[in-house]
Amino acid sequence: MNRALFGLAVAVALAPPPALAQELTGTLKKIKDGGAVAIGYRESSLPFSYLNAGGRPIGYSIDLCLEIVDDAKDVLGIDEVKVDYVPVTPENRIDMVASGKVDLECGSTTSNLERQKRVAFSPVIFVSGTKLMVRRPVTIRSYLDLKGKTVAVTAGTTNQKAMQILSDKRKLGMRFEVAKDHAQSFSLLEKGGVDAFATDDVLLYGLIAKSGRAKDFQVVGDFLSYEPYGIMYRKGDPEFDAVVKGAFERLATSRELEQNYNKWFLRKLPDGERLNLPMSAQLRSIFEILGLPQ
Repeated sequence: MNRALFGLAVAVALAPPPALAQELTGTLKKIKDGGAVAIGYRESSLPFSYLNAGGRPIGYSIDLCLEIVDDAKDVLGIDEVKVDYVPVTPENRIDMVASGKVDLECGSTTSNLERQKRVAFSPVIFVSGTKLMVRRPVTIRSYLDLKGKTVAVTAGTTNQKAMQILSDKRKLGMRFEVAKDHAQSFSLLEKGGVDAFATDDVLLYGLIAKSGRAKDFQVVGDFLSYEPYGIMYRKGDPEFDAVVKGAFERLATSRELEQNYNKWFLRKLPDGERLNLPMSAQLRSIFEILGLPQ
């Protein structure tokens, strides 16, 4: 089904009685009244949300958010909406959404029960998990090899919490260097200030690809956590929630969701990097539930 038909279907589903036709609420009202939508982006979460060589936010999550914006325009019956890009960090991203400073957070954010108490999430867009990046030659192959060693983690991430729990449970006495973003965490490892960097495996591969130094770093170990990513938006907004979910169903049934995945994970990226990460069976099953043809 094309965007116009999906937009019409969502509009019909949301249409109030004639007397209430102008009584939009929440994010849709904010977009219509202000003529703009605020998209929160990350500066170094390749390929989900990052800055290209020209300093413009791009990525898999950014593309998905722009599709949501297009569907919101269809529902509102307006042709143009200004997109304001607002930088967010792992530490402030949830507050930025909950406070209304951004309308959609388009990054690499794990959807879990704790966060769902404060914000809403789109259907799952990717499944990842915590792994370790180390320098070559490799002497650390597992978190068990980190006893008494120093690990870089990024502030406000689920990885930070997962590593602290592992260290405490196994009595490993890890020391943690907490960086403001993934780029800074990678820099700590690069300069030898830490023994390992712990975050989601896909982000580690992205950082290595962007650095062009695959011979110097390696991702090691088993998954240490489960991280299903989603797009964040404000909680308690049923009209906008219907737009988000309708956009994902449209993208799945038309195969655009799969095509967008292939664009960012299998093909050469705009600045020349290539990840070569085929879609996992788990993620494909999630997309098929949304309507991706089998």
